[in-house]
Amino acid sequence: MNKKYELLRGIHITVRDVKLYRIRALKSFGNVKKGDLGGYVESESNLSHEGNCWVYDDAKVFGSALVFGYACVFGYAWVSANAWVSGNAWVSGDAWVSDNAWVSGNACVSGNACVSDNAWVSGNACVSDNAWVYDHACVSGNACVSGNACVSGNAMVCGKDHVFGYARVHER
Repeated sequence: MNKKYELLRGIHITVRDVKLYRIRALKSFGNVKKGDLGGYVESESNLSHEGNCWVYDDAKVFGSALVFGYACVFGYAWVSANAWVSGNAWVSGDAWVSDNAWVSGNACVSGNACVSDNAWVSGNACVSDNAWVYDHACVSGNACVSGNACVSGNAMVCGKDHVFGYARVHER
């Protein structure tokens, strides 16, 4: 396998008693250039060497979580926005996780979905297609948000709830 990044064993942080290592691109791909520093992963099993997926800035991926395909996880140190993907969660397709968003448990974010702005996706929840979860919203349990649906503004979608199509769920 042709590796696209390496773990920088000398540059690490500890999160929840887990050592995470900064990554560095070994080749150019997508908008990542050879030598660019990325975010933090616990091991190479957290970020695929296939596709253009990447963990940027100060974002963190750990546990058995996996980022693959063309998915991106962002964390901007200069605004203290740190996205986390942990547990058995996975982020795939062209999905984005950014701006203090957390994806954990067995949750999945896929397709062109976006989870951002302090949102949380956990449990067995799924956010897919072109769905967007943002602005402190929470999707948990076995809930599913799909299609072109948006969940925002402290709204909660939980249990076995499904939000799909062009639905908008907003709570303030």
